[in-house]
Amino acid sequence: MNITVVGTGYVGLVVGACLAETGNSVICADVDAKKIEGLKQNVLPIYEPGLEDFVERNQAQGRLTFTTGVGDAIAEADVVFIAVGTPPDEDGSADLRHVLAVAEEIGKHATRECVVVTKSTVPVGTAAKVAAAVAKNAKRPFHMCSNPEFLKEGAAVDDFMKPDRVVLGVESDFARSMMAELYAPFVRTGKPIIFMDIPSAEMTKYAANAMLATRISFMNEIANLCEKVGANVDLVRRGIGSDARIGPSFLFPGPGYGGSCFPKDVKALVRTAKEQGAALAVLEAVEDANERQKHRLFDKVKKALDGKLDGARVALWGLAFKPQTDDMREAPALTLIEELRAAGASVVAHDPAAMHETRRRIGDAIEYASGNYEALEGADALVVVTDWNEYRHPDFARIRKALRRPIVVDGRNLYDPERMRALGFTYLSIGRGRE
Repeated sequence: MNITVVGTGYVGLVVGACLAETGNSVICADVDAKKIEGLKQNVLPIYEPGLEDFVERNQAQGRLTFTTGVGDAIAEADVVFIAVGTPPDEDGSADLRHVLAVAEEIGKHATRECVVVTKSTVPVGTAAKVAAAVAKNAKRPFHMCSNPEFLKEGAAVDDFMKPDRVVLGVESDFARSMMAELYAPFVRTGKPIIFMDIPSAEMTKYAANAMLATRISFMNEIANLCEKVGANVDLVRRGIGSDARIGPSFLFPGPGYGGSCFPKDVKALVRTAKEQGAALAVLEAVEDANERQKHRLFDKVKKALDGKLDGARVALWGLAFKPQTDDMREAPALTLIEELRAAGASVVAHDPAAMHETRRRIGDAIEYASGNYEALEGADALVVVTDWNEYRHPDFARIRKALRRPIVVDGRNLYDPERMRALGFTYLSIGRGRE
């Protein structure tokens, strides 16, 4: 099948590479010439485990190509995926300018009957707007489909190749047949393809992310209460997670959620509700709780240093909003860095993947260490911000020796409090009893 993916960001690149991996002829198009030239040389704009191998292999075998010629890429496509960005406007609503611009290009350049797929996360009703934009110039029949992505950063390739489910919103037999054929190789183990109407598919994506964000904020608030009453959130998490109605996923407390999906999608869903005159009080509270949580690490560092932050040197392990990605969008580390610097502290950080992206965002506002232990030299405290594997079982004697003061603020609850105190550390974590 001839596939065109417009947009080579996180979603578009994963979609294109994975569809090529199953034998389709895929063209990934983007107006960013520098990005496209890099991709032609197998230089990826994002860090995602396994993706580079897919891109390199499928380019070498001729199934995957990259171009800035969006119109030419669309011309012979059987299926066109719209995977451009939908950044939030100031009011929280999704900005659809790029999506609708691609839709107009599809109408102008498609030379055969095709399926137009909204892959970007878009509000309910967007497919109708896309259809209207395509129809302005369409010379051939086209069929709309909403196919929301459910890709976890750091595991996106596996998520696409082995999905829990595939959600497809369609309104024609043509689209249903084409998309069922396209996704058949990915559901051979019996995972479902769930067909539904387009508005329901659009809502499913937002509802799923909003539910996960709710679990995170709920658990963070429970953790904060545990500190007040002397309970241990690790035990509480195990106790409630063993209930089959709840399950263990997304119950780990931390410094708040970030990334490209949860913050943006919760805001967009709240905005949609307001436009429709509906109340989403729970999600508004989820947003508020998450914003508060992003300040918790600073409060703990301030407490550990007896309020004396001016002139202090603070080491951070982790910058990305989660491990196995270089994504710094809405990362809690950015909030912590801003607060530490405003209080007069200097910051030195290490992250296995996100230092380049952090430097692109904030320049040399902080120091970047070549290794995690190098970040500790002369620091007054260590803050664990992101739970990369290499931070899980460190050499504590080496940490103690490198730090000027033996202070560890663990934002991911990686270490055992009793052991840390026995080793002589001042140790603060999230929700594990009174501190």
